[in-house]
Amino acid sequence: MPTEFGPPAPTSAAEASRRTGRDARRRPRAARPAEPGGLHLRQLEYFLAVAAEQSFTRAAARLHVVQSAVSAAIAGLERELGAVLFDRDARRVTLTAAGEALLPKARTTLDAARAARDAVRQFGAELGGTIAIGCLSGVGGIDFAGLLGRFHARHPLVRLRLRTAESDGSAGLARSLAHGTLDVAFLGVGPRPFPGLRTRRLLRLPQVLAVPAGHPLASRRSIALADVAGEAFIDYPVGYATRSATDQAFAAARLERTIAMEVSDVAVAADFVGHGLGVAFLPSRMVPTGTGITALPVTDQPLEWSLHVATAQDRRTSAATRALLEMVDEHLEPGV
Repeated sequence: MPTEFGPPAPTSAAEASRRTGRDARRRPRAARPAEPGGLHLRQLEYFLAVAAEQSFTRAAARLHVVQSAVSAAIAGLERELGAVLFDRDARRVTLTAAGEALLPKARTTLDAARAARDAVRQFGAELGGTIAIGCLSGVGGIDFAGLLGRFHARHPLVRLRLRTAESDGSAGLARSLAHGTLDVAFLGVGPRPFPGLRTRRLLRLPQVLAVPAGHPLASRRSIALADVAGEAFIDYPVGYATRSATDQAFAAARLERTIAMEVSDVAVAADFVGHGLGVAFLPSRMVPTGTGITALPVTDQPLEWSLHVATAQDRRTSAATRALLEMVDEHLEPGV
């Protein structure tokens, strides 16, 4: 049931007619608001998604709906409010001043709606609602499929909406939490934590340098960063915790390096190393065995990041999300 907002209805048809006539004489027709229909929660959800993605296309993909549905929802919201919420150009979509003013109110409204549902559902036998989850791909250390499968079996009425990190990695997941388009995220945290998040560390991920078996460094037992500064690196895009930790380590050592290729998956990076396309820093637990790759620890700089589970500090955590968080530790893999 959508939540309705808006001015009170006229007390009578005659009064409505008189008001309409006065309004028509006082202002241009183009400035009239839309037909009264009230704001819908889904419109606000779509608004937050477009604001976070800065794209109608990406917002639609995140919400698993067609783009026309997002465009129609935003157009209806703008008509209802009598204001343009987004500036649109060929490259991206940005919030107007009116959109910036609506943003925190939209988050608060959706949080209040979730809280209202939780308050009622506590008297029922089953949890319900939706959890929007963000995660990294190919990290290891947690049986993520097992976690979601077990949760779904225990709470079948809860809809799970999953989004894996894209080109902006953990930084993008953190922004989505802050914007309210994710409820919980499993993300990497490097030396500099993300502001505005409640996080709990699940596991530490020390990094090692992976080199092809035939590489001149493969016979070494360890390396210093200066030994590999001239190598061609396979790394992750800016925004990934691994990339941030590595960049900061090289900056601390006052060294520069060359990024030859960027990939967003640990397994792909390892595969490229195995085929001699470069070297890469990988989580030590994720270096494949028997694939022609040698793993070398780094001795002069701490190279590690941590996998955390995170929620937004300024948003209420729903009952369904809390139930999911309570199950996480059961699915950490042995040795973590």
